[in-house]
Amino acid sequence: MTISEQIKVLCVRCKVSEAELARRLGTSPQNFNSKMKRESFSIKDLEDISKALNVEFKRVFILDNGEEV
Repeated sequence: MTISEQIKVLCVRCKVSEAELARRLGTSPQNFNSKMKRESFSIKDLEDISKALNVEFKRVFILDNGEEV
């Protein structure tokens, strides 16, 4: 699943439209839609999205032995 697909699912589950999420992030729905199409989200963008939707965002790599990096 791509990050844009994950964001769409998140919006549905949080009952927030993509346009509303864009407004909460301080951008226009058109700019947010372009970003979704390009899949061009930085870690900071994803952290901002999580704050806007009041959800937790974790970024972690997990090795075979279970160690997180």
